[in-house]
Amino acid sequence: MSNSSHPPRIRGLSEIVADYRYILCDAWGVIHNGVTAYPAAVDALRKCREAGLKVLIITNAPRPKQQVMEQFTRFGVDHDAFDDIITSGGAARDYLAARPGIRVHHVGAERDLAIYDGLDVTLAGEEEAELISCTGLFDDRVETPEDYADAFIRWKERGLMMLCANPDKVVERGDTLVWCAGALAERYAGIGGETVVLGKPHRPIYETAMARFAGLAGGPVDRSAILAIGDAIATDLRGANDFGLDVLFVTAGIHAEEYGERENPDAEKVSAFLKASGFGARAYIPHLTF
Repeated sequence: MSNSSHPPRIRGLSEIVADYRYILCDAWGVIHNGVTAYPAAVDALRKCREAGLKVLIITNAPRPKQQVMEQFTRFGVDHDAFDDIITSGGAARDYLAARPGIRVHHVGAERDLAIYDGLDVTLAGEEEAELISCTGLFDDRVETPEDYADAFIRWKERGLMMLCANPDKVVERGDTLVWCAGALAERYAGIGGETVVLGKPHRPIYETAMARFAGLAGGPVDRSAILAIGDAIATDLRGANDFGLDVLFVTAGIHAEEYGERENPDAEKVSAFLKASGFGARAYIPHLTF
């Protein structure tokens, strides 16, 4: 692994892509902003595939793969830019599928209810539930995690575990940062509530990615041949570093304000930010391009 807390800035993937055979790319903040696609990023992944690389999207979206595919279509993310998608929502479905008949209290937007489609689960009020299934805030346009303080106390008193289907704490939606399920799970754990958090940066979703790459390649895959791409320290960089993968850090994401201009980040501030985080990167780039 060649990650460093003092990585070089690159102008495009073409400068380093020859060192890899597989790309494991974040979605939100890298190839789209929750509203529309970043055309240059989509084109970069497409060119990687044209060069023979296998490309997986790995996202902490609390939704099944098919729903993310439909979202990509609305945003303008062409499906020929990747081979497959792995979602934290898919991991949450696997968790629930292993517990048939469980009564869950859904916490999150109505748009996330597809996570339960086809599963043997019962949606229930919190008084009847055996589990809190959290995909986000009910209304992330106006709510904050502090609005759930009383609910956290009630859930903890009942001994309810929280299943968190999205470890992200915040994401960009257009030009705005919105709270995510990970922020609720963090606060619930902070008062002693039991949580199970699925997706990046946790090892199982990376093992799923390795298995998917092996299926695409028709045989075992060496981690040194994989380049992860992401914009979030707590999920993308932590996950890649812990799993032993090189990572390309996209700086014009949720941490952009930490190191000067979004389009021209200060190299010393980027290095200081990475050093303080305890994680490194193979290289950094403001926006993903080829």
